[in-house]
Order: sequence, then C-alpha cells, then structure tokens
Amino acid sequence: MLTPNRPNYRFSGHESFACRYAWLPKAYRAIRRDSAIFGDETRAMVELGLGKNMVRSLRFWVEAAGIASTDPNQARSLKATEFADALLGENGADPFLEDRRTLWLIHWQLCSRSDGALFAWDFLFSRWPYPELTRTEALAAFRRESERLGHEHSQVTLAQHLDVFLHTYLSARAGKTALEDSLDGPLVELDLLQSVGERKVEGGRFETVYAFRREPKPEISKTLFDYCVDDFWRRFHPGEASLTLRDIAMAPGSPGQVFKLPEDDVRARLEARSRVYSAPYLYQPSAVQGLLFRAEGQVGIEDIYALEPVDAQAF
Repeated sequence: MLTPNRPNYRFSGHESFACRYAWLPKAYRAIRRDSAIFGDETRAMVELGLGKNMVRSLRFWVEAAGIASTDPNQARSLKATEFADALLGENGADPFLEDRRTLWLIHWQLCSRSDGALFAWDFLFSRWPYPELTRTEALAAFRRESERLGHEHSQVTLAQHLDVFLHTYLSARAGKTALEDSLDGPLVELDLLQSVGERKVEGGRFETVYAFRREPKPEISKTLFDYCVDDFWRRFHPGEASLTLRDIAMAPGSPGQVFKLPEDDVRARLEARSRVYSAPYLYQPSAVQGLLFRAEGQVGIEDIYALEPVDAQAF
C-alpha cells in the first residue's frame, strides 16, 4: 500500500514562475465571471493585468492547486471546483487567503494529486530519502528519476522545475537560490523548507543546504488533518475498508509525508479524533501497527473553519 500509482507527472507548464500571493483568488473570481477567460490569452492579459507567460503560469497553478479544472464540455474553458467555491467563493471560508490553514490546504492540493502530480512536489516531499538536500543533489536525482521514468527532459527543464519548487517555499532571505518572486508566494509563510547551512558540492563550490521542518505542527488543526486523511483515502485507496498508521504517516502523498509530521505526531492525531463532529474514520491503536477503519462521517472545507477558532493551536 505504500506506493500508489502516480501517472502523468508534470515537469513544466509553470513558465518558471512560482505561484504568487494574489493569483489564486484573482483567477478564481475571473473564472467565475467568465469560464473562457484563459482560452483567450490576450483578453486574460488585460483582465488579469499579467504578461502572457504569467497568464499561462497562472492557469497552471489554478489547475495544480485544485481551484479549477478543464471543462469536459468546453476544452478552452475552466470550471471552478467545489473545493474552490467552499474556500474562495462569495460565502467561502477564506476568500483572500488570510488564514494559515488555507495555505496548508493549498500545499496539500499541490502535493497530493493522484493524477497530473507535480514531479518536484511528489518526489521531494514523498520520495526523497534524506533529511537534507542541496540544489545540485536534488537536480542530479531529478535527472536519474526522469530517465528511469522514460522521459527525455533537458537539464534546463529539470532545473527550472526545481527552482520553481524552491521559490515556492523559500523567502528571499533563505539562500542563494531564492528569487524576489518568492516574496509573493503564499506558501513561504509555512516555513516548511529551511536553510540550515552550507556544504561543498561537486566542483568545490559551496551550496546552501535545505531541510524540511519535520516536527509537530499544531497550526495544522485536528479538523484539517482529518480532512486530509479522508481526501488521501478517497484519492488513493477508494476501495479499501482500512488503512494502517504507516499508510497515513509514510505513504507517498499521505498527510504525514506532505506535512512532514513525525510518526508519533501522526499517531497522536489519530488517537485524538474530535468528538465534536463525525470523523471519517475509526482508529484502533495497536502495539504493532494501528489501523484505521472507514466510518460514515466526512469532513468538509466548512468544518475546518467552523469547528475551530482561527488561531487553533492544539489537536
């Protein structure tokens, strides 16, 4: 169960731009007004106030973050998702990305795709085997994995994809690879990827060393965590009546991996399910391997914000 299928990796489409802070709400409102706005780049440039490459990049991020999807009835149109309506709609939970839990939800959407997964996000959050990385090390691993998957991506394509990943999570103060653009990136606020020093790499150069912040994260509330457990289950194991603790903590695309939570923290969260709402699972602790069993409950976006205060810190 630890290696769900991940077809159709995406290595490009972002036009080398990381997602900027105001882009997703702006795009959502534009799509709600005119579903074909991205089908005419010239009109989209005027409407959104962006250059052509940025318009293309924004369309990429809108789809990658689950804000909209291609309308099956109109190939040139985008249709806002239920997720986007619940989050960014007129009566949505957080239309201007003011709540940190919203940023964790967007991060979750980028990392947990079952189809059209972003390669760098999937590989570095779910499959990178080391506690640290440098740009040179990650790029070499990208090249090896790309070849193993049967792709023939150029070094430029792989480097741009890696840099967009880094710029998504790093501030301009984080190291030599970050750009000013990262100041506009909402996920920088999560402080999930951190600069922890430098080391010498091949060629004798010194490069910044990065590490994921793998520790308990109380800002990921219990309701948000349960929503992601349920979403992971539905996306990757829809026919399974039970999952193991290890699936939730260690499987590619799982909450434990995407949020970089220690296994003990995942266990504690599963054991402390909320009694305020109907959780989507029952957890049976075990000295060997805890088990989750499907329950009839389901957590919606509105529950994440309605059941806990904005500054919820404990689970």
